[in-house]
Amino acid sequence: MNRTCPRRVILAGVSLTVAIGLGGCGSDHSVGAGHTMPGSPSASAISGESATSNAADVMFAQMMIPHHEQAVEMSDLATTRASDPEVKQLATQIKDAQAPEIAQLRGWLTLWGAPMPMAGGDDHGMPEMDHEMPGMMSEADMAELAAASGTEFDRKFLTMMIAHHEGAVTMAEEEAAQGANPDARALAQRIVTTQQAEIVTMRKILARL
Repeated sequence: MNRTCPRRVILAGVSLTVAIGLGGCGSDHSVGAGHTMPGSPSASAISGESATSNAADVMFAQMMIPHHEQAVEMSDLATTRASDPEVKQLATQIKDAQAPEIAQLRGWLTLWGAPMPMAGGDDHGMPEMDHEMPGMMSEADMAELAAASGTEFDRKFLTMMIAHHEGAVTMAEEEAAQGANPDARALAQRIVTTQQAEIVTMRKILARL
């Protein structure tokens, strides 16, 4: 089973976003104080989060959205296919943490005036980004997981989610090191801490199954 998917992330307009970000003296861009971009949520809707961002922040959000969406999809499968109570509990924990983060990441992209990623990162005629999302499962992997049940599902779920988490940690560490937006960097660090702890838990469960 492939633990990572070689497909590239297809992100609409990211090349243009990066070009704009790099076109000035630095890579940062921001929305003027007291102003919002057309169609963007108000400052109160984003809980006062900074509108300043750079290309690394935008890439982090655009990549982490489909990455989290796949983790939620995998966790949803566990509700009806997993047999181990601890696996089910972990899946619920993952979904409860990552679903709100997806909404937060989408809110940031809107605030920054950056394009949203296409669902699942599929190719819909958009320019390709020379960047991969580490830890993403292939369609074949997801189909294999969906077809499993009981202890077989538990083992597959844990094995796949460990790889998935490891990929998320890699992307989050890049954002923490290269991002400009303090809120995005804080989320990235939280992802690193949370998912590293969940990896430890999943390995322990897997060892006893």
